[in-house]
Amino acid sequence: MIFCMAMILFTITVIVMSLASLLSKKDINDREKSTPFECGFDPSSSARLPFSLRFFLIAVIFLIFDVEIALLLPLIIVLSYTPVLWWFYVAASFLVILLIGLYHEWAQGALNWAN
Repeated sequence: MIFCMAMILFTITVIVMSLASLLSKKDINDREKSTPFECGFDPSSSARLPFSLRFFLIAVIFLIFDVEIALLLPLIIVLSYTPVLWWFYVAASFLVILLIGLYHEWAQGALNWAN
């Protein structure tokens, strides 16, 4: 019984995949669509072009603040088990450390796009 169901499911899967492959509008001749796209770089040019350090710093700052959200969200679950004042001190100190880092990046000019 299970073997018959598995064979039916396998057959349906193969039929659907074959139909999707046959009916899809693929254009193999379009070179630009088949090349990978990475952050605005032209994939057909040289890979040894200079990389923008400012773009890299903005990306790192974004990742830091993205991780910050992931670290602050579990504090909401802990809120029911701990005193509110303790939760406030932990969250506030975490945010102050991040704001000091953001101010440092701002003071160093890492957030300025124009020269």
